[in-house]
Amino acid sequence: MLALLTHRFGLDVADDAVQDALVEALNWRSIPESPAAWLYTVARNRAVDSIRREAAAARKLSRAAPELLPYDDDEEVTPTMIDDAHYSGDEHLRLLLLCCHPALNRDAQVALTLRLVGGLTTAEIAAAFLVPEQTLAQRVVRAKRKIRDAGIPLTIPADLTLRVDALLTVLYLIFNEGYLSRGTGSGARVDLVEEAIRLTITAHELMPANAEVEGLLALELYARARHDTRFTGDELVLLDQQDRTRWDGELIEQANGLLNRALARMQPGPFQTQAVIARHHATARTAVDTDWPAIASAYSVLLAMTGGSPVVALNRAVAVSMADGPDAGLRLLREVTGLDDYHLYWATKAELLLRSGDSDAAAPAFVRARELATNRSEQLHLDRRIAELRDNSPRF
Repeated sequence: MLALLTHRFGLDVADDAVQDALVEALNWRSIPESPAAWLYTVARNRAVDSIRREAAAARKLSRAAPELLPYDDDEEVTPTMIDDAHYSGDEHLRLLLLCCHPALNRDAQVALTLRLVGGLTTAEIAAAFLVPEQTLAQRVVRAKRKIRDAGIPLTIPADLTLRVDALLTVLYLIFNEGYLSRGTGSGARVDLVEEAIRLTITAHELMPANAEVEGLLALELYARARHDTRFTGDELVLLDQQDRTRWDGELIEQANGLLNRALARMQPGPFQTQAVIARHHATARTAVDTDWPAIASAYSVLLAMTGGSPVVALNRAVAVSMADGPDAGLRLLREVTGLDDYHLYWATKAELLLRSGDSDAAAPAFVRARELATNRSEQLHLDRRIAELRDNSPRF
């Protein structure tokens, strides 16, 4: 609905109109026969009313104080409304590409598209960026204002290369939020997972020879193949404990084909590298068969590609600990900075300390991870780990 109305009225007007329609829906006494049609009609009417009010106000100002207008006083004021009767195409992808316009900086591109297209809350996006919620909210407001003031159109550009990196980053973050939500609900959001895959497939159709698009799609399919084994009830099941016989072999084969084609193009990139790591996990018959030295090596490559990302450095420490032992992982973990408020940093530290035999140091790390975790499935998993440690450690 937002994408359709943005095409016709512009982003600012459309966003406000959709929010107004949703607020009005709170007054429903019974659900309409077609809620989506009701919402669209109300939002469209609100947008038309808004533009007409703006045009009327501009005409009044033109008559009363033409010197205050940002244009010549004899210029006709005409609201912008595009006839969408014959409009077709993937509205979500168009809106994504609008938000990924190169006039916006990368953080603003990603934040805006996650908020408007991905349906993520400001808090969820802030958690993904590891920044305060207010900081993230300001990025979204500034980005919307820049699109409005610059008159950036809702179109699919002839040359997608200027937007592909931002587009793939957005799709990746939408998928991640669906795969394990940063919100307070339990487990995964399958709607976001499926929408990220659908949009990545659409991007692949537009750019069939782009190795990074193929890499991202392969990565998403590898992860989607494990979905049915990732939770027991509401609790998270770690990778090494999942029932691999229930993984979706067809999706894994599709991912293998995509990744093989991507690697054959000899254009390495971070999404392909992550897909290589995912393939090592997906094709290991048992957890013991996992090629951890190869995964650790791939993470070293990814670390260089991402400019020393602390999250990648954290994952590399885990892989090294599996290949060379917990002490080797802990040495690398001590070099990781900037993740003091990231629950997975503390959970990883706790597990490595526990594996190294230092349960006394592991206990407070588990507690800190539990304090920072917001996903209910992760909270339940950490509660169980803390209870197990308490039962086995009288000094807890």
